[in-house]
Amino acid sequence: MANFNKVILIGNLTKDPELRYTPQGTAVVNLRLAVNTRFRDKTQELKEETCFVTVVVWNKQAETSNQYLHKGSPVMIEGRLQSRSWEDSSGQKRSVLEVRADRVQFLGKAPAKELSESPEGQLSEPSTEATWLEESEDKSNAS
Repeated sequence: MANFNKVILIGNLTKDPELRYTPQGTAVVNLRLAVNTRFRDKTQELKEETCFVTVVVWNKQAETSNQYLHKGSPVMIEGRLQSRSWEDSSGQKRSVLEVRADRVQFLGKAPAKELSESPEGQLSEPSTEATWLEESEDKSNAS
């Protein structure tokens, strides 16, 4: 049977990134993301749910995310679900399901620009291409 583990989320940070380093010096940051969903209930009343997700970002992406993102920043995350478990200080078993980011895209508004004229004489807005921060799985696992 085939396996597929892919998550794409767009939301806003609920707090500032939390950057730390492993004993080997690898950067890791936790992003706390709020993803809102609107829907209509049985009575057709508009409702909104918020899902809070922890996203883990590694290496250079972690440092860049920590530098440019802050509470309230809109962001798109592409990654995969991962679970981890541990035993806390009182001996109780704990577990968490979180997103391991492969890509982080900042969605903040670009500065306002003037309209440009195309060669055909039509006015158009300049494209606002966001830059993906991407690391290959090989680089992430090499650290």
